[in-house]
Amino acid sequence: MNILKHPARLASCGLAAALLVAAPTAASAHEPGDTSGGLVFVQTAEASGNMVLEYRRTPSGGLVELAGYPTGGVGGTLAGAVADQLASEGSLTYDASTHLLYALNSGSDTITVFAVVGDHLVRRDVVGSGGSFPVSITARGGFVYVLNARDGGSLQGFRQAGGHLTAVPSWHRDLGFDPAATPEFVSTPAQVAFTPDGRRLVVSTKKDGNSVLVYSLRHGGLSATPVVSTAVGAVPFGFVFDRAGDLVLTEAGAGSVSTYRIQPDGALRHLDTQVTGGAAVCWVTGANGVFYVSNTGSGTVSSYTESGHGTLTKRGDVATGAGPVDSAVSSDGRYLYVETGVAAAIDVFRIGPDGALTPTAAVPAAGLAGGQGIVAL
Repeated sequence: MNILKHPARLASCGLAAALLVAAPTAASAHEPGDTSGGLVFVQTAEASGNMVLEYRRTPSGGLVELAGYPTGGVGGTLAGAVADQLASEGSLTYDASTHLLYALNSGSDTITVFAVVGDHLVRRDVVGSGGSFPVSITARGGFVYVLNARDGGSLQGFRQAGGHLTAVPSWHRDLGFDPAATPEFVSTPAQVAFTPDGRRLVVSTKKDGNSVLVYSLRHGGLSATPVVSTAVGAVPFGFVFDRAGDLVLTEAGAGSVSTYRIQPDGALRHLDTQVTGGAAVCWVTGANGVFYVSNTGSGTVSSYTESGHGTLTKRGDVATGAGPVDSAVSSDGRYLYVETGVAAAIDVFRIGPDGALTPTAAVPAAGLAGGQGIVAL
């Protein structure tokens, strides 16, 4: 396994360069004979200048760093956060329908839009997030929504055309949480995402409300108010959707993962809950009916299979580096990538036919300590 590390990082280039091609740092060479494809993007979220780092998977399952792309913004940290500066899921998002990658600059309250062109990124736009401290973003073709965490939390919607974002004033919603609630990193909202059918927008709130908000969508715009459902476990955090469109949600305070069905009126119906046995259960990703949950406080990832009725069955745990946070599965379903916010690395696991995980590499990455946001293609 040949892992090449990048020697330097570039600082923020500012909003004035938003329309320029993102100039990558000097890239390391591809590993000889590497034809396996598989790009992986992570963001550093550093206060000195946020960057998106690009890697390519090698035939042996390792990662080779190709380049680092300045976002034109800076990262930030919620008070009390250690392994996870943003305490959120979805701070780096890829829309396969448009080949656009969206990165959030929480310290400068901006969104950066990159086009994925072959094996490099082209920066298309940098725009304000419409609020304070953006932490999660979701995109569906011409529609984009960002979740801002501070000042009580807010949502802002955008129209996307040609990689450029235009904020729609009527698509702004203040969430009304307590801006003084402490500790900040568990008292601010965690994630926003479109449902698979594009008819609703879902928000997880963490400690402030212990609830999940579901907005209906019409022509891209939000309903005036959400349907609010209380999670069965405390501190609802990260979520994904299963093949049936049901919600698979981590509950960090309860150390659990739960499934919910979104009813026609937007309310959630609880289906199942399983306690992982780990601490700080925050991030979740899935592929082929198997879901992988990061136990940040325990240094493990738990695997679950799911029946067609939302029933979860634990398959086992695997060890990671210290502080596993955000994760992603490659588009071919063969590899799981886990960011470790304390170890400052990307742990790589091969996914077996039954969903079992086999570790293949732990790739150190300067600048990833406390960072989060990962996309695998």
